[in-house]
Order: sequence, then structure tokens, then C-alpha cells
Amino acid sequence: MNWSGGKDSALALYHSLQNNACDVRYLLTSLNDSFRRISMHGVREELLDQQAQRLGIELLKLRLPETTSMEEYQIRTAEILQPLAAAGITKSIFGDIFLEDLRLYRENQLETVGMQGIFPLWKRPSMELLEEFWGLGFKTIVVSINGNVLDQSFCGRVLDRDFVSELPPNIDPCGENGEFHTFVFEAPYFSQPIDFQQGETVEMTYHFQNTEGEDLTSTYFFTDLLPI
Repeated sequence: MNWSGGKDSALALYHSLQNNACDVRYLLTSLNDSFRRISMHGVREELLDQQAQRLGIELLKLRLPETTSMEEYQIRTAEILQPLAAAGITKSIFGDIFLEDLRLYRENQLETVGMQGIFPLWKRPSMELLEEFWGLGFKTIVVSINGNVLDQSFCGRVLDRDFVSELPPNIDPCGENGEFHTFVFEAPYFSQPIDFQQGETVEMTYHFQNTEGEDLTSTYFFTDLLPI
């Protein structure tokens, strides 16, 4: 299970466990090894560990440097997947919903190590997924947002119906285009909820080049969660 700690991977895991479609042996999470936080989400490693403990599933950590190229990411991912494939793990589960290019990328990468991608949430409407998520008793908090498309005020809020109702009309309610990321602190399969205190919200600016060689800037906001 490709586990980000957020709502989509959490719901995808729920369906995989409920349907007995897969015997889920491992959670796999990418971490920024310099800061010991979940990649893109900025959640502390200690809170990720608590999620895995409450699930009772072994956690594997793909540790990445602060800055890494796509080529290096692919190499490191293959290095962690190859032993799993050799041990008989044949499927890799993702919480993706509708990004065709991302799914194709994942499937191509998995094919190199002899594994198959599973996408339990694929093509389901975002609001349908959220209603199911809430109805099952999941709770999640928004820990990072793309400041190019959302105001800072959205960061650090519980993702509920009020949150969704205030989103601009061009924003996917599940944040599938990277508009925001979440941390699940309560789930029907957790042995108990995860307690935390909300810390400060910080702004980070990233400079990069797109495929056409243009210089671009992205601003992100991260709300720190402090383990109790």
C-alpha cells in the first residue's frame, strides 16, 4: 500500500482490506530524510509511525534527500520494490482518482519490477468519495496547500463539509490536482485515534524549471502537527 498518510490512500486501503482483494503486507511511504517528514505533506515521521502502529501493518520508508531528481527517485523506488517483488509481492495499491498520466507513470514503473498497480478509487466522483470517507468515520486535517491556488487560511483545518463548501469552484474537493494534502488521525481500522497539537503554519517557496525550460515559482503552506 502506497501510504501517504492522507485521506485518499486511507480510503483505498479500507477498500482493499474490506474486499479481501489483497493481503496487504506493507505500507510504503516516501520521506524527506533531511527533515524526517512525509514528502509533500510535511507530516512528522513520528505521526506516520503512529498510523502504522494503529493499523498493525509493517511500514517501509523510502528515504529521499531534500532535493532529488526524477531519475534518482525512480532508482530508489525500484531498489525498495525489487526485494518485495522477489519475495512474492505482486500488487501495489494507490489512492489515485483520475490523473491518467500519473497512473500510466506508476504502471510503467511497476512493470519494470514485475508488479501490478491497483487503484480502488479510480474514476469515482470526488464528492462521492468524501461522503463515503466521512460516513465511515474517517477524520483528516489539511496539512499542506498549494499557495498558488488556495489561500493560507485553508491550511490547518479539518477537512469537512464546511471546508469543501468554501473551496473555489475550480478546486477539486479531494485536492487530486495537488491543491492540498491531508493527515488522517481517526479511521475505522485504527486501534485508537491519533492525538496531536497543531503547531505553526509556515510558508515555503520553491523554484524550478518546467519541461520547456521556463523558470517557475510555487508557494506552499505547511501546518505542523506535534505528537502528544
